[in-house]
Amino acid sequence: MSLQTYLTTSGFQLPSIHSLPPFFTLQPNPTTQALQIQHWIRLILSYARHRRLFVLRVEDCEISGNDWDEILRNDRINRKVPPPLLISIMTSMAAQNLAVYDPPKQARSVLLYWRLPEEWAEVLHEWASSTGQLNTIMTFFEIASPPTESPLTGIPFTLLRRAVVILGKTGRGQIIDGVEGGGVRFFSSTGKP
Repeated sequence: MSLQTYLTTSGFQLPSIHSLPPFFTLQPNPTTQALQIQHWIRLILSYARHRRLFVLRVEDCEISGNDWDEILRNDRINRKVPPPLLISIMTSMAAQNLAVYDPPKQARSVLLYWRLPEEWAEVLHEWASSTGQLNTIMTFFEIASPPTESPLTGIPFTLLRRAVVILGKTGRGQIIDGVEGGGVRFFSSTGKP
């Protein structure tokens, strides 16, 4: 069998390593395993960005028919990611601050940082500026589910809240607790209304 890249139905280009059967088995050698996990992390974050996926669960490798099938399974070589491998990948992602366990105090579901919270804060403030939302209060729901598609469409409230906290530290945003999961008031770059 030759190693080759593969274009998925969603238009994502899988790297050639994805057609290598040992890639889908947790490697026993620590050096090889560390390299394998880094390849998986890059693949998962790239795919999540491509598909705008924010959450990865252990169940995604156990049950077929979900958004992650294109990368967690390879029917061409009859392989899929086993739960212990995915748990190791998620643990490594959390340790590298590329994901956080969500909800906290469990190890079967992570919120992915294909953009770091600091990057989301910049995207959020740029969006607020370009759409005329400075000095207004918006709910998290309005931001994550706008009437027209935006870079923030579908962003989980947990990640949105982290981005607003970062804006708050620079005086460009303030969390407003209340109905509908909370909201935010945006300020100009100087932090003044």
